[in-house]
Amino acid sequence: MTENEEMDENIMCELAELFKIFGDSTRIKILYVLLTKEMNVTEISQQLNMTQPAISQQLRVLKSNGLVKYRREGKSIIYSLSDEHVQQILNIGMEHLGDR
Repeated sequence: MTENEEMDENIMCELAELFKIFGDSTRIKILYVLLTKEMNVTEISQQLNMTQPAISQQLRVLKSNGLVKYRREGKSIIYSLSDEHVQQILNIGMEHLGDR
């Protein structure tokens, strides 16, 4: 295997890992909620009618994979989508589903 093929293989594995993150409906719901505005864990959990620990666990996964970012505001941590690419991925997925 050449160096280029190895690099391509690594990129394909990273891409597969990224798409695995989108394979959980709770994470998708959190991302969609954050499309509208920045929120803290309490707001997200109320919006989705889920427990704060469940939301926090999924936010950790989203943060560690670069899909969500956060900032501190007083004692609260405010979450938002990390960049416009996340929104584009969600929009393209919805467009694809609409084509069926």
